[in-house]
Amino acid sequence: MILFPAIDLKEGACVRLYKGDMDKATVFNEDPAAQVRDFTACGCHWLHVVDLDGAFAGRPVNADAVAAISVAAAAAGVPVQLGGGIRDLGTVAFWLERGVARVILGTAALTDPDMVKQACAKHPGRIAVGIDARDGLVAVEGWAETSDVVVQELARRFEDCGVVAIIYTDIDRDGALAGPNVKATAALARGTSIPVIASGGVSSMDDLLALKEQEESGIVGVITGRALYDGGLDLKQALALMEG
Repeated sequence: MILFPAIDLKEGACVRLYKGDMDKATVFNEDPAAQVRDFTACGCHWLHVVDLDGAFAGRPVNADAVAAISVAAAAAGVPVQLGGGIRDLGTVAFWLERGVARVILGTAALTDPDMVKQACAKHPGRIAVGIDARDGLVAVEGWAETSDVVVQELARRFEDCGVVAIIYTDIDRDGALAGPNVKATAALARGTSIPVIASGGVSSMDDLLALKEQEESGIVGVITGRALYDGGLDLKQALALMEG
């Protein structure tokens, strides 16, 4: 199971939000490239990056920071997956041409599923779908709005079109260190043929172990951010547990 250290970007800095609230952002590092070097020095094999400002604006905002991250990650041979504000084919190409290994389509998965399928056809193996949920319903527009679409229903729309993974985030767990929603994540993984990456709420080795124990359900990875920054998780130990 792959462990993805997370870098969330707001105004060029590495931050973590509390339950998706942009007004409750804690800055952990003003230098994203330095944060990449810290993570890659521990031996991670992927990085998860979100352009938070982009998610709310619906367009790339932190391009300079992402470029710095991509250069630092490439130097270590570590690929980057990126989400946040990617809502058309032009933006997909914009990021992939700038060194991002794969992009995550979130709001577009709900509002423009045909575009997602076109992106998969045009960039095979490089498109993931982000499903962010609040009380089992899909949230969009940087989590500012909640739809009436059930998580499993949205996931099934993208089977057999080339989506490489679903990044599933339980918003009420994100940045709260309240533990991941293991039950909901495993249920989603069992209900779709697309591999699932868990996100939101991981705070301890016990949380990671609980997810790893559900690996047979189809959970292939886990994203963690705040616990690494706060010191609740030691990245080298976490990598040894999840990828060993």
